[in-house]
Amino acid sequence: MSRTYTRLETKLIHAGEPDPLIHGAVSMPIFQSATFEYSGEARYDDIRYIRLNNTPNHLALHQKLAALENGETAIVTASGMAAITTTFLTFLSSGDHLLAERCLYGGTYDFVTKDFQGLGLAFDLMDGDDPGSWERKLRPNTKAVYVETMTNPLLGVPKLREIVDFAKKHRILAIIDNTFASPVNFRPLDWGFDLSIHSCTKYLNGHSDIVAGAVIGRRDLIERVTHRLNHLGGTLDPHACFLLHRGIKTLAVRVRHQNQSALRIAQFLEGHEAVCKVNYPGLECHPGHARARELFDGFGGMLSFELVGGVEAADRFISRTNLPTLAPSLGGVETLITRPATTSHSGLSPEERMAVGISDGLIRLSVGIESTDDLIEDFDRALSNT
Repeated sequence: MSRTYTRLETKLIHAGEPDPLIHGAVSMPIFQSATFEYSGEARYDDIRYIRLNNTPNHLALHQKLAALENGETAIVTASGMAAITTTFLTFLSSGDHLLAERCLYGGTYDFVTKDFQGLGLAFDLMDGDDPGSWERKLRPNTKAVYVETMTNPLLGVPKLREIVDFAKKHRILAIIDNTFASPVNFRPLDWGFDLSIHSCTKYLNGHSDIVAGAVIGRRDLIERVTHRLNHLGGTLDPHACFLLHRGIKTLAVRVRHQNQSALRIAQFLEGHEAVCKVNYPGLECHPGHARARELFDGFGGMLSFELVGGVEAADRFISRTNLPTLAPSLGGVETLITRPATTSHSGLSPEERMAVGISDGLIRLSVGIESTDDLIEDFDRALSNT
């Protein structure tokens, strides 16, 4: 019997689970088989084969992910970038044009600004806060608009309602990367976005032990993404599916702790004399604070900040902290710290980084689930020595 669930916490545990349980197994088994017995499938994409993303592990994840954001269906991919690039290549053909937010994750920015031309694709970068600029940059061949729920790494909050209205007015797709918010804090499809993309490596898995991606949305759109993905081959293997499936179940308890912890840390940093700027939408001084309060159920576990002494002070601070790990990525149970200029946005030139407001001294913090008091004490001690 097909079951439906209303609340997110219950969907995380029960949506997409085998019914009845497979041989009574409470945890979803790993189906480590590359191929499956043919049973009369009429279409190529329905043949049971790992590369076609339709093993039992894939199908269970698709149902669960779709339920979390109230989509009709979903598809998992081998990485967040696989989800992003496959989506672009599904809905953009040679001669088409994309409108993309100016401040983006470095990998996305690089793909759009460096690879589009060779594919015959055009793009314009826009300010997510300036709808007038969207209209000016719109072209007859514009097919989609692409934004991030909270920009990486400056934590800007675009005018998401207006993005949806703009897309509907001009009959183009509204695509959003919802990685930073996660379904706990924001569910884009409920607000009118056509497709929601995730790097599942981050909050959805939450344990820094796999790389994965997902696209969630209407069935007809996801079917097109699936067909493209099946040819490109960016498939998630069954064991990674199992780890993602397991990690998702604790998403709500992890993210809600991270929401609360990140807010307290941002407030602490905002009041410290060694800190000259804090980017966190939960702070009242943040330019997108009112918008974030309206749209989000929480402000997330990501923040970034700058120290008075610039790059040298940033490096000293990072080296003197004990709890955070100096590493790229985000969204795990452990607190991670980095300078985006050396990791996530190192592919951008200094001029490109400065153009979008990413200074070389900017520090990005992914707050884990450690004691908030311990983290603040660690940061206070490190700042006193910068």
